[in-house]
Amino acid sequence: MRKTPLVAFLTGAATVFGFAPFELFPLPLLTLGLLFHLWRRAGSPRQAAWQGFAWGMGCFLAGVSWVYVSLHDVGGMAMPLAAAATLLFCVWLALFPALAGYLFRRAATADFADVPLAAGLWTLTEWLRGWLLTGFPWLAIGYSQAPPSPLAGFAPIFGVHGLGLIVAFLAAALVFHRCRGWIVVVGVALVGLGLRDVAWTRPAGAPLSVSLLQGNIPQSLKWVPEHLQLSLETYARLADEHPAQLIVLPETAVPLFYDQIPRDFLRRLLRHGDVMLGGVTRNGAGYNNAALSLSPDGAVQAYAKVHLVPFGEFVPPGFAWFFGLVNIPMSDFSAGAPNQLPLVVAGQRLMPNICYEDLFGEELLSALPRATLLVNLSNTAWFGDSLAQPQHLQIARLRALETGRTILRATNTGMTAAIAPDGRVTAVLPPFTTGALKVSAQGFSGLTPFAQVGNALAVSLACLAVAIAVARRRVNGRGGANVN
Repeated sequence: MRKTPLVAFLTGAATVFGFAPFELFPLPLLTLGLLFHLWRRAGSPRQAAWQGFAWGMGCFLAGVSWVYVSLHDVGGMAMPLAAAATLLFCVWLALFPALAGYLFRRAATADFADVPLAAGLWTLTEWLRGWLLTGFPWLAIGYSQAPPSPLAGFAPIFGVHGLGLIVAFLAAALVFHRCRGWIVVVGVALVGLGLRDVAWTRPAGAPLSVSLLQGNIPQSLKWVPEHLQLSLETYARLADEHPAQLIVLPETAVPLFYDQIPRDFLRRLLRHGDVMLGGVTRNGAGYNNAALSLSPDGAVQAYAKVHLVPFGEFVPPGFAWFFGLVNIPMSDFSAGAPNQLPLVVAGQRLMPNICYEDLFGEELLSALPRATLLVNLSNTAWFGDSLAQPQHLQIARLRALETGRTILRATNTGMTAAIAPDGRVTAVLPPFTTGALKVSAQGFSGLTPFAQVGNALAVSLACLAVAIAVARRRVNGRGGANVN
């Protein structure tokens, strides 16, 4: 038993291969199942908590190592401080599987009720991780089940946390009931395959020709005044070479306040049609990270980012000293108002989201059913050549499934892409290249089941699963049974 934390750590690290860019989607069922097996055999709730913590440290150190890249390689933080900050961040994230392990071992009954217990606790702690202290649901286990996984068919109904509940349920069934567990896995997979053929939403309006521009401007040069002309000329040239009804530039594509952007540059972009660009706008309280829609007739519409990144876009109380250690331009944005209206562009209603706002699927639902297209503007140059780019694209694929909408992504360094409502990537630019992705984007109307209820269904099912296990424990008059 002394080696179980190491086994858990290595198993957690291996789980990262279930996510993009590797996408070995069956793997998380096995690695999560092994963790549940360790929990059931643990000598105490405390030991199960340590196993969950070790699993989490392996998973997050391997899977979000790009946090170090952002702080040190791009942000300029000293290496020891950046390493310590990344380690502490992963410690925080690993506390959630530790909590799930502790609670499971306290309530385990060593019978069939352990399956819903493990699945429910895993889902509730993942959901909590995505909410507490503004939330960070990156590497939620459900993201590993993007297409081609047959379980992707459940995403429009239950969302990513519901997918996580299914994955955890199947993982527990495999390790606790073996042969019968495989029968359950096959049955659920077949249902998921059938659901992938269901069209939850319907086309709306005429397709829109769109050019998604990827400037590939290095973060080290982007905010240097002497290199401003590089950004302007790059995007103007791409727009000239790839005209469309709508031209989309990424987050803060031009590192100026909107009222400082040269009018000649904007007129050059608008020669081809409507333009959406990421920029910075002023308000009475400060400034916003915004998406601006401009039309040739002079109309301007704006969306201000609502869910800001702590330490990157705003200063948490008591942490002003942090920004003396790292170089993050414009690091104290104001949050935009919730429930902003979609932007009307060429007969479609586009709802922007900026950078990792698309990590919070339930927060995007306020735009539905009005929005017919979703557009993500990102600057992932902050994360260098890391796993962040393919992982972020995989997250966007789940948003397309959940909302039943086409999703367009315009990024500075990658991965600029178009995603169909069924989660398929229909076109993508190679990362770290300068170019434009020209696509025909079809709008959609209607609501998926998830768009109607959000995470409420998945969370309710997880609570019900835990309640069933707890009730079983009380009926039996025993708990914490050990199977060795």
